[in-house]
Amino acid sequence: MRAFVGTSLGSLDHFALQELRTPEPGPGQMRIRVEATALGFVDGLMVQGRYQITPPLPYVPGGEIAGVIDAVGAGVQAMAVGQRVVTWQLGGGLAEQAVVDANDVDVVDEGLGAVAAASLLVDYQTAHHALFDVARIGAGETALVLGAAGGVGAAAVQMAARAGLRVEKRQAALALGAHDTVDYSVADWRPELKRKAPAGMVDIVFDPIGGATFEPAFRSLGKEGRYLVVGFASGSIPSLPVNLALLKNAALLGVEVRHLLSRDPAKARRVRHALFAMVKAGHLKAPRVVTFPLERTREALLATSARGRLGKVVVVPGAI
Repeated sequence: MRAFVGTSLGSLDHFALQELRTPEPGPGQMRIRVEATALGFVDGLMVQGRYQITPPLPYVPGGEIAGVIDAVGAGVQAMAVGQRVVTWQLGGGLAEQAVVDANDVDVVDEGLGAVAAASLLVDYQTAHHALFDVARIGAGETALVLGAAGGVGAAAVQMAARAGLRVEKRQAALALGAHDTVDYSVADWRPELKRKAPAGMVDIVFDPIGGATFEPAFRSLGKEGRYLVVGFASGSIPSLPVNLALLKNAALLGVEVRHLLSRDPAKARRVRHALFAMVKAGHLKAPRVVTFPLERTREALLATSARGRLGKVVVVPGAI
């Protein structure tokens, strides 16, 4: 099989497409013929060796994997060859085949394609966990969603609007249910938000970006507001004068969806299946995607950190 393999971390120059021996599943494992692997900001950090977890070498990036079971190991009974599944791993997806533990996969119902399943797997669960478990959003509140052009931001816009929140974001989010837009690319964007948001403030900020927008967005919170720290796609981890939290009686809340997966895996699985069903039924829109064949994996990984990218990056091994 072909796989995008790195011999050391720190630079994409250490990674290349290689021919490897086809892996065989052991007891309790299955082999997946990879149809689509979605990529996010974390994948770029892993390649650079900057993520909080350092993977063993040699390393194949790509964790948001969708494909078809083509072999099972001893003891695997709940699933069979030919079923489409998805799984979230710390790597292994940028290849034509991947071996994973059977307990780590979810079956994908017919009607939801591999590209859609891979692209919503992590982002939609993260957005759901942030809004409903961490922020405990309520109907009638106002949310400012940063980074709505990306996968997790677009998911948050849809879920917040569907839950009855007023959503403030830029033009790309209007089709997803946002009520208004704010152009935070301009130097002083807060007056625009004050004009458009009820009472000039928001109840929740959903932030997968970090960087320079962090402090002005926090200042835009109303009393008892909640600021959701989802990620740092800007590449910069900001700081905050903590007196702002005191003055607003506001909460700064970290969102790490892996905590949900480890604390309550049964709940996480129920949520994933519910989200898959909502996308399949048309109640939520599948993410906009930008696809690359396996031969252009390097370009795909670079695209995960590109400014202005519209859509989730997905590598499709069978594409030409």
